[in-house]
Amino acid sequence: MPDVAIIGVGLHPFGRFPGKPALSMAAEAARAALADAGLSWADMQFAVGGSAEVDQPDAVVANLGLTGIQFTNVYNGCATAGSALALASQTIRSGQHEVGLVLGMDKHERGAFTADPQDYACPPWYGEMGLFLTTKFFAMKINRYMHDYGITHETLARVAAKGYANGSLNPNAYRRAILSPEEILSSRMLNYPLTQYMFCSPDEGAAAVVVCRASIARRFTERPVYLRSVAVRTRRYGAYEVHMPSAAPPSAAAAAPTVDAAREAYEAAGVAPEEIGIAQLQDTDAGAEIIHMAECGLCKDGEQNELVASGATSLSGPLPVNTDGGLIANGEPIGASGLRQVHELVVQLRGQGGDRQVGNEPKVGVAHLYGAPGVSAVSVVST
Repeated sequence: MPDVAIIGVGLHPFGRFPGKPALSMAAEAARAALADAGLSWADMQFAVGGSAEVDQPDAVVANLGLTGIQFTNVYNGCATAGSALALASQTIRSGQHEVGLVLGMDKHERGAFTADPQDYACPPWYGEMGLFLTTKFFAMKINRYMHDYGITHETLARVAAKGYANGSLNPNAYRRAILSPEEILSSRMLNYPLTQYMFCSPDEGAAAVVVCRASIARRFTERPVYLRSVAVRTRRYGAYEVHMPSAAPPSAAAAAPTVDAAREAYEAAGVAPEEIGIAQLQDTDAGAEIIHMAECGLCKDGEQNELVASGATSLSGPLPVNTDGGLIANGEPIGASGLRQVHELVVQLRGQGGDRQVGNEPKVGVAHLYGAPGVSAVSVVST
């Protein structure tokens, strides 16, 4: 039997909530997850919180209760939630505690993420030349991938359109208007080949999961979902990543951190990529979802045109991807984003997806995160 189970999930809607602090959103998500598990905050033996904007996620105890709980804060870029989940899993597997809460929250300003290039180990001139733009580095990556593997602009548009269609069925999503591939293709070009509606947007929200030792899970729920593995990996020399696109010659090419993390996660879980029945992938832009399908072992490079066009990744397809609309429809509050993915996997594996319930009755799912300058987290869950 796996060592760790997920027995409760909770979500605060993603979007824009003027005047509402991130900690308040986090407390709502935590209470929802606790209620789902049939437990109270006082039952939690430990907690892990993740955020980019909130200095001290543990301050949420002021909203939930001052119980003296062990609470650890985590930040690891867009892989924050996966890293928090990994720490919680390790805490349970070590035998230190039996039940705890994993919580993610963020409240980002409008506009693309920005930072000092030197904080990402890049020289100042990298930013001075306009290379340190969020839209730019993802556009460069998919542009090269399209050249190498024949991915079309139509496939990019279809991936984004699927995201909006799925988001329209998700009451917690930020963007819920359906857009056609034609509307997406004709929208304003931001960074070639990616148009305005092929990108996600930073926003606000929170998500939480309650985890416990698997052997006691059925004390709390008749439908536990097991956390089979979590793997977090950084880039290797020669990988083509968002802030090191030409750091090594072609002869030194290396696999992306997502490839490494996915392989490690599958091996630790004892499952093959072919067993994955539902996937939540980092889709910072439409191109990212396409790349990550292959990097997570769900298809071969270049197969995405046919898979997407055939509807294989739609809600009714054999491999549904980003069933709640992904980042494109939900936006990305960094600390919460990966736990939103886990929330969706649990809902789908329980058969509680409602209008967006997938039709292939999945037993195993994968959640994947990726962020600059090249860090990835992959989690495998199953019934």
